[in-house]
Parts: sequence; structure tokens; C-alpha cells
Amino acid sequence: MFGIKYVSETDKAFWHSLDGDLSEYEFNSKIRDKRGYVISDGDKFVGLMRYNLFWDNTPFLTLIYLEESYRNKGLGKQAMLHWENEMRGLGYIVVMTSTQADEEAQHFYRKLGYKEIGGLFLHNTPYEQPLEMIMMKVL
Repeated sequence: MFGIKYVSETDKAFWHSLDGDLSEYEFNSKIRDKRGYVISDGDKFVGLMRYNLFWDNTPFLTLIYLEESYRNKGLGKQAMLHWENEMRGLGYIVVMTSTQADEEAQHFYRKLGYKEIGGLFLHNTPYEQPLEMIMMKVL
């Protein structure tokens, strides 16, 4: 059974087991600003998601991650719909996210109504990777 809640200090070990890239400072800001969520299946934590504000005014999903054995079961879709509804309730009219062009996530987002609106090439930088696709959905 799907569940989602704001991340709290007690979720720290689980969070960092899935998201080792987030600094301590940013983890604490996700708690403070309510911009991080823990996803559960029944009473078991199985994933997380986090966002920031692009241009300081547009919700931008920076990560949704589910443990592999919990993928393709509808939990990610439910988490996204929860987030979108929350953003709509806060008065936002669009939401954004991004994914690498060579990742399957773009298909997940497209099924949810996200459209590609551009991309970033990070060639010759420490962040070298394939095209980062920027996607948007009108709420």
C-alpha cells in the first residue's frame, strides 16, 4: 500500500542509503522547507523524492528514486501525482524535472504528461554526461 510523508531527521540513515549525493546541509534544508519525501509500501520505506525551485518560482523535481524491486508497481506514479497535487495546492501552475537522454526515466515522465522543453550539454565539465533533457508539465 502506497504511502508518502515529508522527510524527517529520523529518516536520515534510510535517505542517505539511497541518496548519497545530498550534503548534510541540503538534507537539513529538505526537512526545514518540506521539499523531501519518503515513499513507503505498507510500513517499509522503499524510495524518496526531492525538489527545489527553478528560478525561485517553479517546482523542479531533482530526484525520485525507488528501490529496484519496487519499480514498475505504480508507486512512482502515485508519488508524482501526490507531489503535483501538492504543488497545485500551493498555487504553482507548472512543474519541471530533468533526466539524461539515455535514461528510461524520460518515458516515465512522458506517460505522466511531461513534455521536453530543452536540454543541457555538459561537455568539457566535471559533470560530463549525455544530454540532460529538461521537461515540464502544466498543472
